[in-house]
Amino acid sequence: MDKRTFLKNTALFALGGTPLFRNLDKWIGEVAHLSPDEVARDEDFWARIRSGYRLKPDYINLENGYYCMIPQETLENYIHHIRQINYEASHYMRTVQWDNKRFMQEKLAELADCSADELIITRNTTESLDTIIGGFPWEEGDEAVMGEQDYGAMLNMFKLVGKRYGVVNKKVSVPLHPKNDEEIVQVYENAITEKTKLLMVCHMINITGHILPIRKICDMAHSKGVDVMVDGAHAFGHICFSMKDLDCDYYGTSLHKWLSVPLGAGMLFVKKEKIAKIWPLFAEGNRADDDISRLNHTGTHPCHTDLAIGNALEYHHRIGPERKEARLRYIQKYWTDQVRDLPHVLLNTPEEPHRSCGIANVGIRSMKPHDLAQTLMKKYRIWTVAIDGAGVHGCRISPNIYTTTKELDVLVKALKELG
Repeated sequence: MDKRTFLKNTALFALGGTPLFRNLDKWIGEVAHLSPDEVARDEDFWARIRSGYRLKPDYINLENGYYCMIPQETLENYIHHIRQINYEASHYMRTVQWDNKRFMQEKLAELADCSADELIITRNTTESLDTIIGGFPWEEGDEAVMGEQDYGAMLNMFKLVGKRYGVVNKKVSVPLHPKNDEEIVQVYENAITEKTKLLMVCHMINITGHILPIRKICDMAHSKGVDVMVDGAHAFGHICFSMKDLDCDYYGTSLHKWLSVPLGAGMLFVKKEKIAKIWPLFAEGNRADDDISRLNHTGTHPCHTDLAIGNALEYHHRIGPERKEARLRYIQKYWTDQVRDLPHVLLNTPEEPHRSCGIANVGIRSMKPHDLAQTLMKKYRIWTVAIDGAGVHGCRISPNIYTTTKELDVLVKALKELG
């Protein structure tokens, strides 16, 4: 079996002939003439999409931010890959494993709009961004700028390089409800000095869903000679964008979140001219300094997950990235618009549509976030997560494309009653 045959039969089209798959194509064909915004409001269409998920009936799952469950189509293909690789065993590992991984990198690069020579598959956002933080050419006294709302794993890595190399870490606080983009850019700019070497910023803040003006921040930082590393854990596969348009230097994401790849897959983008300056965390064989694969030594790993990236990408493109983004933004606005002006409710996510998408954060002024999360689960059977720190006090609400407006009506009812 040659490489092309294996990829065709195993990676992308393994189980494409089943009724489940044919139905998906039929449903999508029925709305192909509609705009993404029109499809976003079509509850019948999304109910059909929901039928492709196996959902636990015990609760309403509004915590997809940690891990977006896999639709049955991707799951069945994933299981197929496990069986196939187990069947071929070391023959697969020693023949087409790396060719297939490279092929998946190329497919990811197409979605990200970058060169495949600037992208590697990792395990998650933490591994991706910690590779940059730990491998950056730090010198004692160098400064790094980051937000207090950034993810804890990366903040901890900055603390580690601070101890090891004498790096000075400077935290800023991103306003929850900015007047404009310039206010956000100014917050980061005010922290930069002639010693600043790296700025970390979230594309979409994980605890609030706030989408930041990345290109404007990058332009500002680059004008001062500062590299920009973007945490895109919640943006990739969630909102439509081009890596070329962002013009960041480094970008990391978790594919098991909004792209709905099985657990164990992430992605790291490094601008071509920046690859050589990063020191690998694990030694690799002889590679050119600007070969990104030198940053990607993984040893033996569950490579069936790599193949499932292709299936997740295929599902993502069949649904339509624009339709998906429009639906996620629609259902977030559906519930937030109903509670935003209630005096006892605290919305920690900006109101302007372009500043958020599927994720939002809500609190009840008289309740601690932990108590709110417990009450939502025990009384209303709504599963979510409490956030209590970095100036954010509430529960993160992260529905997915299988979420119905009727389920969100339960959330709205709860928030109104808890006042």
